[in-house]
Amino acid sequence: MAARGVVVVGAGQGGLETAAALRARGYDGRITLIGDEPGTPYQRPPLSKGYLSGTTTGDELELRPLSYFAAQDIGLVTGDRVTAIDRDLRTILLASGLSLPYDRLVLATGARPRTLPVPGAASLSGVLSLRTLADADELRGRLSGPPLQLVVVGAGFIGLELAATARALGHDVTVVEVQGRALGRALTPVTSGWLVDRLRRTGARVLLGREVTALRGDAAGRVRVVELDVAERIPADVVVVGVGVLPNTELAATAGLGVGDGIVVDRQLRTGDPDVFAVGDCARFPSASAGRHVRLESVQNASDQARCVAAAICGEPVPYTAVPWFWSEQGPVRLQIAGLGAGHDETVVHGEPESASFSVLCFRRGRLAAVESVGRPADHGIARRLLASGTELSPEEALRPDFGFKTYVRTPPITKERLSVHA
Repeated sequence: MAARGVVVVGAGQGGLETAAALRARGYDGRITLIGDEPGTPYQRPPLSKGYLSGTTTGDELELRPLSYFAAQDIGLVTGDRVTAIDRDLRTILLASGLSLPYDRLVLATGARPRTLPVPGAASLSGVLSLRTLADADELRGRLSGPPLQLVVVGAGFIGLELAATARALGHDVTVVEVQGRALGRALTPVTSGWLVDRLRRTGARVLLGREVTALRGDAAGRVRVVELDVAERIPADVVVVGVGVLPNTELAATAGLGVGDGIVVDRQLRTGDPDVFAVGDCARFPSASAGRHVRLESVQNASDQARCVAAAICGEPVPYTAVPWFWSEQGPVRLQIAGLGAGHDETVVHGEPESASFSVLCFRRGRLAAVESVGRPADHGIARRLLASGTELSPEEALRPDFGFKTYVRTPPITKERLSVHA
């Protein structure tokens, strides 16, 4: 039987960073990284932006060149899928028939796009998702031609980024969102409203509180119309569905590991089996920032969790306590988020949204929980440090006329009666 070591299932950001962090820590055992997509591991964030517009090349998407894996003695298996885990024998089985033993197993299985459960969504050509490089290649080919009528279903980060990119390329764009506002669970109304207003100013149409009921095609089976719940029909040459993702938990569940909107792990990212870990988009972990179990979809979370798991495998276990942070590029504008604002009950706005330079501070029960920054990278950097250090900052302090992230000094709070708080 082949030598045991660490097997990482999933060659995305979290999987690759786990392998890289192990070697960086001096782990000298066998490492095997397995991905079900062909080719070398790549970045996903540029797929909805630079790669679609042609400003980012395929080579620039690579997380590491192929030579890296040989130099670091990391076995790379691509285009193959893990079909089963035998926890008793500590082996995995691949679709190709290959069986690999492990001492430690890391599940970085990621997530897959949700489907749109309406007539025509599964049968018509031109109905796409945007999750993989293959998805991006198909969409890029379509957007590189004459102007199209593009309908994006879902006003999440990917949907809004894609819409902004397509408008910059000269395509007609309509975004349809079933909720009353965009990014309702991810952003405050101030920031989400600003993003939608900005997109509309580019000429895109954004329909909120509207539900897609069917997709209709022509005689050749190509999508041509998007039907809405208000009997409106929108012409469409291409429809991109961006209504969220589902974590890939089936492999873990079949192996008898705990799942529930993700693979359930402890503070050190271990599953119920001490030899099996999970990281990235598929992992549901106890978050110090949120005070509950959460599952996060971000490059930062995947990378930081990978380093945490590598430390545990190398005999230096520590709880995962990294402050979450995210970013989104909406055309030339960069939105940055530090912390988790879900459940916040007060907000304070600094700067002017009209000038595309502002930050929204989110408070939960009087404590800073998150900061959303548009065009203010310095605010974002300081906010991450404040959240990581646990520095206490109240809404009253943030409302002081002399408050600023760069010059933040603890001073006695002022009362809410003197300045208004955005609820």
